[in-house]
Amino acid sequence: MPTMRDNIMKFSVVIPARNEEKVIGGCLDAIRAAAVPYPGDVEVIVVLNRCTDSTESIARNAGAKLVRDDSKCLARIRNAGARAATGDILVTVDADSRMSPNMLAKIDAALGSGRFIGGGVPVIPERRSVGILLSEFLLWLGLLGTGLAAGLFWCRRSDFDAVGGFNEKLLVGEDLDLAKRLRAHGRRQGKRFKLLWGTYILTSCRKFDRFGDWFAVRMFLLRPGDIFRAIKGTDREFADRYFYDFEH
Repeated sequence: MPTMRDNIMKFSVVIPARNEEKVIGGCLDAIRAAAVPYPGDVEVIVVLNRCTDSTESIARNAGAKLVRDDSKCLARIRNAGARAATGDILVTVDADSRMSPNMLAKIDAALGSGRFIGGGVPVIPERRSVGILLSEFLLWLGLLGTGLAAGLFWCRRSDFDAVGGFNEKLLVGEDLDLAKRLRAHGRRQGKRFKLLWGTYILTSCRKFDRFGDWFAVRMFLLRPGDIFRAIKGTDREFADRYFYDFEH
């Protein structure tokens, strides 16, 4: 009988997905391209969340491992995927994003160096306008101020478990919260949290399509209360509007 350890892979890529039939194919294709240097050593886990479209069949036909979690809590959804993961290296990416072809090789090299605890990657929007460019600028100001990163996140599974995974008390901002705790965990080991330059994710602009290209700038300048609600991470009305009941 094979043991659990016999089946462990190098990478596990976790994708939360709610009605993502329009975009998940591109996400899975991008992972497949990045996995070329690691044949048979990359598993993809799609966490189905309240799906009523063909997301499930697309993911199954692509060979992904399927998990279900219908909660309205991204931290819980991501943790459900992580619990099903068998990879030594855990990667989380959203269904509307496509990783660069060199992504897994760059992550492997960074972790293999022994200098980094994990990190994020640059995010490139699929289209740009003045409003989106200003939103990017504000995002980068925030990230540079905190020393964290955005987009896709990566670390060793053992370190993910050591910090307790995603905080399920948070409805939004769970990824940045994990990054803070992972960074602190790394400092105790003399390792850095790294923004992985030379890679990227290309992500959709569907929130801008839905709320307008200037919505993030208007929120920052005219509705700072919404920024506080986002940072707090526990406001259900805010979370539902922009994440869980958001139709795309």
